[in-house]
Amino acid sequence: MPVTSMKSFVMHGIGKVGVVEKPVPRAGPCDAVIRTTAALICTSDIHTVAGAIGDRHNLTLGHEAVGVIHELGESAAASGLFRIGQRVAVSAITPCYACENCQRGYTSQCGGLLGGWKFANLKDGSMAEYFHVNDAVANLAPIPDDLTDEQAVYCCDMLSTGFIGAEHAQIPIGGSVAIFAQGPVGLMATVGARLRGAGLVIAVDSMPDRLALAAKFGCDVAIDFTKTDPVGRILELTGGRGVDSAIEALGTVQTFAACVRVTRPGGTISNIGYHGDGDAVPIPRLEWGVGMGDKTIRTALCPGGSERMSRLMRLISAGRVDPLALTTHRFGFSDIERAFTMMKTKEDGMIKPYISFS
Repeated sequence: MPVTSMKSFVMHGIGKVGVVEKPVPRAGPCDAVIRTTAALICTSDIHTVAGAIGDRHNLTLGHEAVGVIHELGESAAASGLFRIGQRVAVSAITPCYACENCQRGYTSQCGGLLGGWKFANLKDGSMAEYFHVNDAVANLAPIPDDLTDEQAVYCCDMLSTGFIGAEHAQIPIGGSVAIFAQGPVGLMATVGARLRGAGLVIAVDSMPDRLALAAKFGCDVAIDFTKTDPVGRILELTGGRGVDSAIEALGTVQTFAACVRVTRPGGTISNIGYHGDGDAVPIPRLEWGVGMGDKTIRTALCPGGSERMSRLMRLISAGRVDPLALTTHRFGFSDIERAFTMMKTKEDGMIKPYISFS
């Protein structure tokens, strides 16, 4: 008998979550349905439930998941690129690759502002036993045999977001970069900065375990902002000049302002933090050069697509990055509500919870 219902972890409304039964989605002609095998909970899910993008009711959460192909639409199957039962990873961002923004090269903004972010925003997310993927040929990435599901699932968001932070930061070879916040995305930005050829990587956080991981992932100097003024220390480390690039990986007005303050004229501030509170993000006027300091501000929502996902998985296969150190806790899907609560409070030093569906 075909499977017709599934368990889904949903947002019932602002501040309310739970597990409910839903129908298994069906694939349109160009789409796919994936049977989930592994997933991660993201701080973005916490922001969503808190109301950062407005109220949602009965919306399945999650945007970091891998699995096996359960159903392929007619056009997707006709491509010959995929088969039922194949292991695949799916980016948190699933563009259509046909709209105006996609054709302009801004696929993360597919159809409109943040429109590439469909999971748990515009449609049901992937924290369910099955999930739907639009435009499957462009958005499914086969998982190499030498990678585990746990390794591959980190490519869905953490590696892609952290690395675009480093890519947009325009770090010159041998240049200097400061990364504010060393959560999962900030840690992957630290890896990305090293991969981009930075000569001085400065990591800022307050949690000893995260600063230790930053050192493991390649930072040269770790600053505990509860013990040292990070702006003053960064200026000291750079002889008063400031860094070539600063990466904001938390999403607060304080860390964004600090990025502007430590970036030298002609440098780049790369924002990948999720600013979930307030109505505005102020810019320090004087350190911005009263609007004339030749400081570039770049923002990014993690890129999607199978080609990028395949490149990220190649980095893991080649040993350039090992994201598994981010996994601090493991849960079965039956314990998803407990995992979500712990992610919200960061109880027990949680960095990233891995959810198994087996």
